[in-house]
Amino acid sequence: MKKVFTKEVTIAVITIISLVILFLGLNYMKGINLFQPANYYYISLSNVSELQNSSPVLVDGFKVGIVNDIQYDYDHPGHIVVQIGLDKDLKVQTGSYAELKSNLTAGAYLDLKLNTYVGSYCAIGDTIQGVAAIGMMDKLSTDILPQIEQILPRLDSILLGIQVLVNHPALNQSLNHIEATTADLQKSSAQLSGLLANDIPAIASHLNTVSSDFSVVSGNLKAVDFQRTFSSVDTLLNNMNQISQQLNNPTNSLGLLLNDRTLYDHLDSTAYNASKLFLDLKERPKRYVHFSLF
Repeated sequence: MKKVFTKEVTIAVITIISLVILFLGLNYMKGINLFQPANYYYISLSNVSELQNSSPVLVDGFKVGIVNDIQYDYDHPGHIVVQIGLDKDLKVQTGSYAELKSNLTAGAYLDLKLNTYVGSYCAIGDTIQGVAAIGMMDKLSTDILPQIEQILPRLDSILLGIQVLVNHPALNQSLNHIEATTADLQKSSAQLSGLLANDIPAIASHLNTVSSDFSVVSGNLKAVDFQRTFSSVDTLLNNMNQISQQLNNPTNSLGLLLNDRTLYDHLDSTAYNASKLFLDLKERPKRYVHFSLF
């Protein structure tokens, strides 16, 4: 009898220990640390959509507690009381409030906004004002979905227009023209490649030859004594200037020949008389030449 009692007690103790470990493990997985002391406060909300036990409570993005319990306030219909457990070291100033938020990754959570401008604090067990913020999904359903509903009919019209455009014969003709143009461009590109490969090197060679010739000419020009040449030209110009002055000077022979009007008239008269004499000699030679045989 004693042996049976010992076996039953052992089984009971093992079962109790297993249940305690399971309970602690489940709470730990939910983020509830039963061995960490906490201060409990209450928050009154009109809607706790997606908020659950063990949902996090954040301050400036840092987790400072969790939701311990959610109860409907039957004495005040339309209100839900949420119990939260905060770290022992956190002091909540009066005038602080909790904002219910949600996102796609973490789900619903409470964002505690501390009123750091006052020096008084809430007592443990006080009720903190709650505010339901517009979450991402709520914003999606209230703002974006109506716009999408307005866009869908237009999108259908656009798709129908695109389908008509795609099936239009002119589009096929345009595509054929584009294909032909592309083929011509490829042909022109091949010709240009041939030009670049064959003619351009020859042209470059000719340019190199011309450049060499210019270099030779430039060298020859550098070898020319331009100072001596210019000096000779200056001497020639001075001589011509002196000749011109002598021709214009009426005191010398050349000047007299060019500038004396009387001499010019005599020479002109002499030339005229000589011309008449030659003409008369040509017409009547017997007048000037006599032949005598005896």
